Parts: sequence; C-alpha cells; structure tokens
Amino acid sequence: MVFLAITPKGLKNALREAARSGAAVWCGADAVSEEDFDTSKVRGLTRFDYQLQARDLLILADALDTIDQHHPGEVVWVEAAAAER
Repeated sequence: MVFLAITPKGLKNALREAARSGAAVWCGADAVSEEDFDTSKVRGLTRFDYQLQARDLLILADALDTIDQHHPGEVVWVEAAAAER
C-alpha cells in the first residue's frame, strides 16, 4: 500500500498510519517544505517537487503514474477531503 498525501494534515495522518504498516508515503511540495523534507528522518517518504493541492486531474494522474512506476501493482490511497455541505 502507498499513501499519497496532499495537505500537511494528510501527510501527518499518512505518516502515522505508515509507521504502523510500513507503507510508503508520497506527498506534494505543498504538504512539506523542501527544507523540512531534507532534514526529515522519516523512512519511506518521497516528495514531489510540485504542488498537488490544486487537485488538477492531469497533475494527479502524473503523480499516480510516477508512484505506479516505483510501486507497480500497489494500492494507492489518495487523500481527499469530504465535500462540504
């Protein structure tokens, strides 16, 4: 299983779950700063150098394709917020 975190809060949640399960975590540049990522000692965390919060379908598709290249056949959980009512 692989987690794709979109927001800083989602990244925090994904990292907590990955610590239990050993899953890989990927995130966008807007989920963690480059400086914080570079100093992080979290194993299994990969950061895209572009932002994902805009949720542009082409950008998300590209991110998922990249994850699939590195984790073929794995289930990818993508962070999504519930619709506001």
